[in-house]
Amino acid sequence: MADRNVLGSELVACCYAPKTGFYRDGYCHTGPEDLGSHTVCVEVTDEFLAFSKARGNDLSTPYPEFGFPGLKHGDRWCLCAARWLEAHEAGKAPRVILSACHEKALEIVPLQALKSKAIDLN
Repeated sequence: MADRNVLGSELVACCYAPKTGFYRDGYCHTGPEDLGSHTVCVEVTDEFLAFSKARGNDLSTPYPEFGFPGLKHGDRWCLCAARWLEAHEAGKAPRVILSACHEKALEIVPLQALKSKAIDLN
């Protein structure tokens, strides 16, 4: 059975450039080894990158030794659900692509919160 997104449909890719996801396959797939639940597909902003860096998670600096290019405004990325919720509560959450957010994100983030920042909601 295919992975599902937060809307109950088949999960679509989040981003291939940079290649995102816990498994670096372009999708916000998750599994037992993904302790951070990298399940929320976002379009990062400078404001969010600064927020995350201030919280101890620098996502803008490249770490080539880990295959991490560093993110910039406009990149799409599979973010840890708890980090997105923290940013949402602080008013700094980036927009999300619901069709690419894994349904497991709903164990941490309320659907209504995700919908409030959705890019792909009609």
